[in-house]
Amino acid sequence: MKSVFDFIVSPKTGRSTSSSKIGNKELLLNTELQNHNYVSRLGTIISTPLMESIEVIKGDEVIVHHNVFRRFYDVRGKEKNSKSYYEKNKYFVQPDQIYAYKRDGEWKATKGFCFVKPIKEDKMFSTDFEKPGKGIIKYSDGSLEKEIVVSFTEGMEYEFFIEKERLYRVPTNQITIKYGYKRNEVEYNPSWTQSS
Repeated sequence: MKSVFDFIVSPKTGRSTSSSKIGNKELLLNTELQNHNYVSRLGTIISTPLMESIEVIKGDEVIVHHNVFRRFYDVRGKEKNSKSYYEKNKYFVQPDQIYAYKRDGEWKATKGFCFVKPIKEDKMFSTDFEKPGKGIIKYSDGSLEKEIVVSFTEGMEYEFFIEKERLYRVPTNQITIKYGYKRNEVEYNPSWTQSS
């Protein structure tokens, strides 16, 4: 089946990331259905749209918006699927809800987005762990070089975890300064991101 305007995507490892395997035991990390931080954002393209298409093709792994695979309670307290739900393990995804794709083992950002690694704060008396509004380009849409240090408009970043690494998705048009290749900057990737 093909949709006219939307991609059809299947969740890669289920709809939720609210549990983690430790040895042969399963640890429950969250019991809230409403919390978007525990919704899976990793999927696989089953079908591309007939009319409009971006660089993503069938079989690619993709990073999608947190509301695609989400379940929630409506105003009457009834549990519901997101509006993207089509049928079991199939969801309609609009092109602007896909932020990155993986092909041949390499992640790439879709047009209009880039993924930025936070930089560790180096000011002695700062209470922040990372420099606000500054980072290193990890995945680019092709309009910016990888591994350059950039500043971006604060509040425009959104946290994602890709390959056990904490990254910010930033719209490319919100990159305000390009400093060039990193020198003394240290990436900030806290140890707890490695545990999943």
